[in-house]
Amino acid sequence: MTQRVELATVMDRLAVDGLITEYAVAVDDGDWTAYRGLFAPGGRADYRSAGGIEGDAAQVADWLARSMELFPVRQHLIVNRRVRFGYLEHDTGDTAEVQADYVNPMRLAGPDGGSTAPDFVCGGRYAFGLVRTDDGWRLSEVVVREKWRRAPDGLPTGRQPHSA
Repeated sequence: MTQRVELATVMDRLAVDGLITEYAVAVDDGDWTAYRGLFAPGGRADYRSAGGIEGDAAQVADWLARSMELFPVRQHLIVNRRVRFGYLEHDTGDTAEVQADYVNPMRLAGPDGGSTAPDFVCGGRYAFGLVRTDDGWRLSEVVVREKWRRAPDGLPTGRQPHSA
């Protein structure tokens, strides 16, 4: 590899890492406009393994906005990021795949609208598909693969929380 190619790869890795961080921040902060902006046209997300929905970015953002009202405090920790560039056939370096583990502690809303003690934690693995656009790297796909959850005792089954 030439130094120019190596530098471009490092720059792409930093941009991809930044996009994954922006994803976590948008969900944690409830910034659904920013969430939608992280996706390429036609981008989709699949939260079904965590009890959610699958759909285009706008549909999923609307669902998340409603679901996350249950949790006034949330924090994604996305770690062990594995990045692979050019995973689509005949790719020229304009696609990437990221697998990353997550732990997602959240607090349920209390009766007065405040938050309760930390009482819901889940973890699993994300599979992110990315594509380079004129606006930089964007998400083409997000798939949540929840592996575990710890919910508070007595949580009503009709109000089962969903991880983001």
